[in-house]
Amino acid sequence: MEATRIYTYDSTLRDGEQCEGITLSLADKLAIVRRLDEFGIDYIEGGFPASNPKDVAFFREVAAMELRHAQIAAFGSTCKKGVAAADDAGLADLLACGAPVVTIVGKTWDAQVERALQTTLEENLRMIADSVAYLKAAGRRVVFDAEHYFDGYKANADYALACVGAAVEAGADSVDLCETNGGALPFEVEAVVAATAGAFPNAAFGIHCHNDSGCAVANTLAAVRAGATQVQGTVNGIGERVGNTDLLTVIADLELKMGATCVGKHSLAQLTGVAQYVAELCNVSKPAHHPYTGTSAFAHKGGLHASAIARFPEAYEHVSPAAVGNASRTVVSELAGKASLLSKAAALGFNLEEGGVSAQEVLDDIKEREAAGFTYEVADGSLGLLLMRHLGLYAPAFTLESFRVIVDDREDTGALAKDALSEATVKIHVGDARFVATGESTGPVGALDAALRRAIVESYPQVAAMELIDYKVRLLDESQGTDAITRVTITATDGQDTWGTVGVSENVIEASWNALVDSIEYGLFRARQRSQSAL
Repeated sequence: MEATRIYTYDSTLRDGEQCEGITLSLADKLAIVRRLDEFGIDYIEGGFPASNPKDVAFFREVAAMELRHAQIAAFGSTCKKGVAAADDAGLADLLACGAPVVTIVGKTWDAQVERALQTTLEENLRMIADSVAYLKAAGRRVVFDAEHYFDGYKANADYALACVGAAVEAGADSVDLCETNGGALPFEVEAVVAATAGAFPNAAFGIHCHNDSGCAVANTLAAVRAGATQVQGTVNGIGERVGNTDLLTVIADLELKMGATCVGKHSLAQLTGVAQYVAELCNVSKPAHHPYTGTSAFAHKGGLHASAIARFPEAYEHVSPAAVGNASRTVVSELAGKASLLSKAAALGFNLEEGGVSAQEVLDDIKEREAAGFTYEVADGSLGLLLMRHLGLYAPAFTLESFRVIVDDREDTGALAKDALSEATVKIHVGDARFVATGESTGPVGALDAALRRAIVESYPQVAAMELIDYKVRLLDESQGTDAITRVTITATDGQDTWGTVGVSENVIEASWNALVDSIEYGLFRARQRSQSAL
């Protein structure tokens, strides 16, 4: 039996960009189009033509791109009240942008028609039908977004259905029912979609949900069960208010749980990479606990879980992580058991049993350190160095004589803010050689990082490729204020590996220095590992 084909419609570049704190450049938008096309998305909504210079440029530039699979959609609204579609400036812009797909939004809730549009119910039906017919006559594929459809259906089912009928009879290729305010629940969505699809058995329907009640993905799946064949959403669920349907989660659910075909099993393995790629361009962190794509999606922390995962992974992993481009991993903490530690050590390249090291001894050390404020869940680098110490493999790459940090706070008259500059000086010994170096940055940790790498780059050229990509500070006892113990976590990369380290101290600079030293030393260790494996 052939799998049901469900079409995917991504609105990251329009609905997603309405998310507070997210702004995409023209280059970002074009890059996302290219990545989503490679992934296998069917339709990519680019924005409002002529609404702003960036979107005007977007449709011009995207028209020159050679897309492998996706079609670009332009978004707009029906013609204005009292204006024929052929005379409507907004519809003219939609056609002028050249997008092969045009999505127009129209009202389907009688109260919205009368209060927001301030027109009659009959005129709204005319606006829908006239707009769809005009765009179809121009040779476009037309998606009609039925705005507030579920609220409209509850308030006046006959009128909501009449709006759908106007779009269907005018030739809309798909009528996408919009759960605009995000308040509906799955059983309601399924019932309404089923009734609507039953009233128009020859029409194609899609679903567009918001996540205000936390049900966007569930509502989308319920709509597919009821007959929807097109799903709208955004990558990582970004969007206005609390967001839209996470299209990636829906795709995985449809392919792996419901037997449908969206992008295909081969492309599905790109799912986690797509999530990370778009998050980076949006300049936000990919949510760690996101289904399928999060770094914690297949992480195992509890000792019993980690022990069982090796023997019966299906008990704690609902799908194979590899199917969505993710990986199973063991998180070591004070909750970990021996199996967790042995598994994590093996993942880092260490065999405690062959090294003659007691796993319980290492666990006791970890628990004692975590009681003092350390955490190794996000600090694989520091954990690796700790294991090396227990195995007798650790040799410091350098030793510290001293470091000093100066913050020069200068106020520029007339400026909105003070312009502070940090300067750090470190004195380091590498073997018998002594190095003194100074580094500058806007912050003290950046200055220390610059000074340390400058001091040792002659001895360790690999540090030139290393850079800090994240830095977090947490007070472990906020009631102590500035006297509280501080935990610093650092994430670094050398372009090939990414690792985390941790430092703890009552002094935030010392905690930062400890995390920084671990970061450099672990980075050097990983570079040596790669070099040896290449021989």
